[in-house]
Amino acid sequence: RGSYRTNAISVAGQREAHMKNKLLLIILDGVPYRNFRRLFGNLEGWVDSGDARVWTQRAVLPSISAACYASIHTGVAPAEHGCTGNGNVFRLKHKDVFAQTRAAGGVTGAVAHSFWSQFFNRHPFDYVRDIEYDEPDSDTINHGRFHTMTGYGLVNQMTPSDVDLFGSLTNLALRFGLDYGMLHTCTLDSMGHRIFHDCQEMDHACAVMDEMLAPFIPKWRAMGYEVIVTADHGQDERGHHGGRGALQQETALYYFGDAEGPSEDTVIDQLQLAPTILGRLGAPIADTMQAKSFLK
Repeated sequence: RGSYRTNAISVAGQREAHMKNKLLLIILDGVPYRNFRRLFGNLEGWVDSGDARVWTQRAVLPSISAACYASIHTGVAPAEHGCTGNGNVFRLKHKDVFAQTRAAGGVTGAVAHSFWSQFFNRHPFDYVRDIEYDEPDSDTINHGRFHTMTGYGLVNQMTPSDVDLFGSLTNLALRFGLDYGMLHTCTLDSMGHRIFHDCQEMDHACAVMDEMLAPFIPKWRAMGYEVIVTADHGQDERGHHGGRGALQQETALYYFGDAEGPSEDTVIDQLQLAPTILGRLGAPIADTMQAKSFLK
């Protein structure tokens, strides 16, 4: 374990000339704005102390998971990148955050649902080849740890424990000196589809997620990372998302870092995430990413 830390520091030091900052993006799937602000006490405590800032983020349309994943990292709308929903997943053609980071000499990692691997690495997903890989020469994701949720339904949720995912991302960051790392978990989205967001069980689930995430944020900050915590979309009273409306489209975005941001009442467009992340990393922003960065 000690050698992992030593190697990570050594490799990261060799890349300082390439990347301006390091950043981790944490995506908690399917959390409406009101549940973030009401139930995530640790995140809200850091807002109160000034260690984090928070804004409203509005998802693209359709506000369905796969379409949002694709837009978050390409910076273009579903009408342009072509992913219209969870049943239409393929290798995207647009330039993305992973590829642009690699072009700048950075090292990338992802701990996420297999859709992310299919969008930004290889399609179709191979359960053996793509479940876990380390490919230093890849021009997109160098270090991937993916899960498929095969068998998911109203009875079987099929989601990993979130603390295991947080631990996996931290492991990759320490072992390989990631410049950009992305984590995505479907736990709260899956529960929301089953029991909806306005219930005692979901209150508890959000509090548990907040408690499990909280110890990792100071660790990541101590490792030199800026951290963004957000969701891909919200969910409405009947556990639905995909269309228009504040509960379906709007979520919160928490930022831990030293950059200057907009006023608290600003609503961030989801298409701003890709250029913002690349701007913080010091990587080139693709010409197709037309939205403006919300951090300076």
